[in-house]
Amino acid sequence: MRKQRWLGASAALVSLMLVLAACNGGGESATESASEAESANASVAPAAFSACEVSDTGGIDDKGFNQNAYEGLERAETDLGVDIDFLESTADTDYAPNLKAFKDQGCDLIITVGFLLGDATQAAAATGPDQLFTIVDFAYGEGVGPNILGLVFDTKSASMLQGYLAAGMTTTQKVGTFGGINIPPVVDFMNGFAAGVNYYNDVHGTAVEVLGWDPVTQEGVFVGNFDDQAAGRQTAEALMQEGADIIFPVAGPVGIGAMAAVADNGAALDPAPMFIGVDVDQFISVSEYEDIMLSSVLKRIDNAVFAAIETAMALGDGELWASTLYVGTLENDGVGMAPFHNFEDAVPAALKTEIDGLRADLIAGDVTADEWSGQPPAAP
Repeated sequence: MRKQRWLGASAALVSLMLVLAACNGGGESATESASEAESANASVAPAAFSACEVSDTGGIDDKGFNQNAYEGLERAETDLGVDIDFLESTADTDYAPNLKAFKDQGCDLIITVGFLLGDATQAAAATGPDQLFTIVDFAYGEGVGPNILGLVFDTKSASMLQGYLAAGMTTTQKVGTFGGINIPPVVDFMNGFAAGVNYYNDVHGTAVEVLGWDPVTQEGVFVGNFDDQAAGRQTAEALMQEGADIIFPVAGPVGIGAMAAVADNGAALDPAPMFIGVDVDQFISVSEYEDIMLSSVLKRIDNAVFAAIETAMALGDGELWASTLYVGTLENDGVGMAPFHNFEDAVPAALKTEIDGLRADLIAGDVTADEWSGQPPAAP
């Protein structure tokens, strides 16, 4: 399935490519001249590696999750010379047909974006055990073949930094979060955010509340999809009415509706509410709302997609993934924290120092989001 590039005119280059790319072309006899070899190979056009991506229903222009994955694909096209293709899913019924279309097309690597494609990706991989797949936000257990690489991210740790920031910046002592769909990749953000608030409360003896998510019962507010911006606006407005002055949605494009609500309430509420973005630096990706953007949780899907493509290109014919899991962490920059941008001067220097210390402790394992996400706020 995987295409190889023919680059050699000399015996040395032929040997090198046999090692690096498992070429199967016939060798030239020792009596052929270098010029004859060059002439013979001049007509052989290089075949590019192809990487093809299937989105979930959020769409490629969601200013976050799917868009960031596509940016990794585009970087591979520019930096690695990869042929790329993309199919957008508008409903979950599109997943299987889109995957089949790319298998039939002969894509070397098929990339699926999102937890919701887990079952469809597994089914497609089972029917083509030599076809390479990689999936964002899904880690398969035993029984799944080595032709699927799961790309997962320690977003709980990255979100814990944002929860700590929010607890340090709120003036109402209430912050709000909500999700698109109640699935593990969404809940991980919310648990991490709550963990950061709880940890701040423990350090400072405060009682900041998290509205929209209860880390003890694991129940909270979800709009039920990733595309209803009107629902995002309504949910953010409800949280602000309850007193939340910092809003953190984990809901793809739904969050853009929440941004609009926060921006519109800026003049009416004192102090003006703030927003924390998700997946990418939304100060940049949704620049019309930069004035409310305190920071964003960075989930470097682009880096993970690029790394998966680069690894797949290095495999020879018939080779599958040596490891079936990639984990993006704070340590390897797979997750992170966006700059404060317009709020750089508003965030106290002491709070910045504490966040830097928390990041170091999370990387060292001295603090974990899991140990703090299930605890209620400490009493003042």
